[in-house]
Amino acid sequence: MKASIVIASALALVALPQLAPGYPLDAYEQTGMLRLEAYRLAQTGKVKGRLLPPGAQLKSEDIALHLIDRPDFEIPAPDPALQDALLSLLGEDADGYAIAMLDLTDPAKPRYAAHNPEKDQNPGSVGKLMVGLAWFQALADVYPDDTAARDALLYDTHHAADAFIRWDSHKVPFWQPGDSEVVYRPIQEGDDGNLWTWLDWMMSSSSNAAASTVMSQLVLLSHFGADYPVAPDVAAKFFAETPTSKLSSIYTKAIQTPLTRNGLDVNKLRQGSFFTREGKSRIPGTNSAATPLELLRYIVKMEKGTLVDPYSSLALKRLIYLSEGRIRYASSPALRRAALYFKSGSLYSCKEEPGFRCGKYEGNVRNYLNSVTMVETDEPGRKLQYIVVLLSNVLRKNSAQIHKQLATEIHEIMERDHPPGEVSPDRKPTLDDGSDEAAIQRAIEQIRSGEPAAPVDEINSDE
Repeated sequence: MKASIVIASALALVALPQLAPGYPLDAYEQTGMLRLEAYRLAQTGKVKGRLLPPGAQLKSEDIALHLIDRPDFEIPAPDPALQDALLSLLGEDADGYAIAMLDLTDPAKPRYAAHNPEKDQNPGSVGKLMVGLAWFQALADVYPDDTAARDALLYDTHHAADAFIRWDSHKVPFWQPGDSEVVYRPIQEGDDGNLWTWLDWMMSSSSNAAASTVMSQLVLLSHFGADYPVAPDVAAKFFAETPTSKLSSIYTKAIQTPLTRNGLDVNKLRQGSFFTREGKSRIPGTNSAATPLELLRYIVKMEKGTLVDPYSSLALKRLIYLSEGRIRYASSPALRRAALYFKSGSLYSCKEEPGFRCGKYEGNVRNYLNSVTMVETDEPGRKLQYIVVLLSNVLRKNSAQIHKQLATEIHEIMERDHPPGEVSPDRKPTLDDGSDEAAIQRAIEQIRSGEPAAPVDEINSDE
């Protein structure tokens, strides 16, 4: 068409910035997301920007819903062998993890393993998955049989950032045709984007400002229905003159009923409030929660095409396709070749403690890090598809490094359990041959030994 209490960087609980997923790079003409064209050009050297790993360069046509022909698919009982392999990775901190894993490599013989799968914690930015579901449900309710109308609304409807963005430090990409490089900065009032762009900023850069903007538009769409979009002055008047209690009622219904309508348990999976202080002030919400098993069920329903409908499920999958920088769980060098569908979120807080210094991802009061990752590989002789939902609260340890190490070890289990029929010649590097593949192998060895490893997606990058 991302005693006294001392919080890192602030005296309050903070959500850490992140770069995460995003739409495939060939979808600029379809969506109007300028970032996609900039990143596509960066891969050819025409724009200065991040060089993406092979798994981040799929085309739109390569992204499919793999369970859409299995409407009766259900998550099976735990597989004993996979369960033992998974539990062996968690070690002495096992109580600090909640994890659910589903191997779909052979969808006729799926394998499931879990540890504390019903344990819940605040999802942080993973809650933006629920915002996406609510948005596409509201859109389908207005245009139930007209996906072309949905496309047109998403592409043609522009919105300039308003007070709902206050305040957020997450940076998002800005670029215009002819620019020599992508600029990253927080969203400012007046910044314009179409609805696809706002959804992308919410998912790919995990911008809280973008999430609260999408949520404010969700309230408008839910209230005005087929009359949406409305003029800015009409929207401003609506938010100013509608009682707070009514705004909260509209919002709560719009954000929570899609979960139950799509067969999810709102007691185990919900996004309660806006992501910015201004949003929370204007439209109060409730608390948020997520369990690994219910997040896994969300992804399974997406793969079946039953999150709202196939159109919405595919749109959501493309929105979480990782074509941004790879962080946390997704930064494992073992996943470089894989296509990843990814969302993560973190919350950490600290208190004064002798001998302890608070740091990123290393809280000693709470140290939440949540990752939802679907891994798809397609190499000669072997295809893999599996989903891992990992919620952790391991105090005083770098949770980002822990997720990265677990990602590496889980992928090794998947490769061990699904040996290839043949091995591609470029998967036989020596560790000193100077190749990109050798750099990946060195990084994996560093992770195995517990050493910090350089982000592999920055190898040979000009950033």
